[in-house]
Amino acid sequence: MSVFSNVQQGPPIEVFALTKAFTDDTFPNKVNLGVGAYRTENGQPWVLPVVKKAEKIIAEDETLTKEYLPVLGLDSFTAAVTKMVLGDDSPAIRENRAFGIQCLSGTGALRVCAEFLSRQLGYKTFYISSPTWENHTLVFKNAGFHEVRTYRYWCEKKRGLDLEGMLQDLRNAPERSVVILHACAHNPTGCDPTPEQWEKIADVVQEKQLFPVLDTAYQGFASGDLDNDAYTIRYFVNRGFETMICQSFAKNFGLYNERVGNLVCVVNNPCAIVNVKSQFTLIIRGMYSNPPSHGARVVSFVLNNAQLYDEWKEAIKTMASRVVNMRHALRDALERFGTPGTWNHITSQIGMFSYTGLTEEQVLHLIQNHHVYLLRSGRINMCGLNASNVEYVAKAIHDAVTAYPRQKL
Repeated sequence: MSVFSNVQQGPPIEVFALTKAFTDDTFPNKVNLGVGAYRTENGQPWVLPVVKKAEKIIAEDETLTKEYLPVLGLDSFTAAVTKMVLGDDSPAIRENRAFGIQCLSGTGALRVCAEFLSRQLGYKTFYISSPTWENHTLVFKNAGFHEVRTYRYWCEKKRGLDLEGMLQDLRNAPERSVVILHACAHNPTGCDPTPEQWEKIADVVQEKQLFPVLDTAYQGFASGDLDNDAYTIRYFVNRGFETMICQSFAKNFGLYNERVGNLVCVVNNPCAIVNVKSQFTLIIRGMYSNPPSHGARVVSFVLNNAQLYDEWKEAIKTMASRVVNMRHALRDALERFGTPGTWNHITSQIGMFSYTGLTEEQVLHLIQNHHVYLLRSGRINMCGLNASNVEYVAKAIHDAVTAYPRQKL
């Protein structure tokens, strides 16, 4: 008898199972709105031209080797991306209270962050928005957190932020809880608080002595403006919060499979940094030892070259603009067809994802009858839409909503 005989099969990961189903589908007009990756107007992945330029230069640099990076990563990378997210005039950088750690994309940054908060600072309870990116729970529980709680975020009735519910849930949180906040382009809803609402949220976080973890996977990608998309992070840091910021460069650099991420740690006492870094070093040493170099070198090269930096900023504007255009195109088509319900939330949301408000029954109808693939929650990736399929998708949604009308809330 095998020692593995009693291992139970785990549940499938929805987004990857959905992608496989889409790939196996032979229907010529199938549409994939599930996977969280940018697609061009032709429905193809896009390797940014500035990334190709950087890779060519790096490949021809005879001084570079394949030696290990330091455990905490490539210094030129962590310095550049930390400055990018905190701002050129950040007091935390100026006062030597912030540092970056290269991680395995945003997921890796979250895991390293969670391990440190659990092992070194003794946090055991964490709060996530309802809904949130599904991997938040798995990452934090695997890192040693015992209790996951949710705070209200999405109001189904008004298809927007439930601010009062969120504030009430955070006020009821026990002190010394961790709260995960989406810095911009909330995943999956695409619904972000306003600056005035962020101020109220920060007041409660401060009052309850919660530890904010700011997850930012879409800086620049959401609005096309790096500074605009970093507003929330800079507000918390400039207000004096100690925090950790988890950065991903999968979306805004298109470096999905290079696993390029950064964890920014902001402290109030610079004297603590040496000890804090030493503990991060031990955590990473026991986890994956040190990070890969290629993707980090690409990002570092671009951000430290003024011409390439400007070219990259134009690329993220291109991506963000296409998403906005698809939002308007989908809403216009749905309203033109007279699709039951209101659809203004599609254009008021921001970033890659839209929380459509479609029910699971309607989603299943879309997949089975129209070969339009999306998550059960009704979340769609706007990048999966283009001029050639947006009308088809709108008609399919119209059919699903008409065939399976929602119950009034």
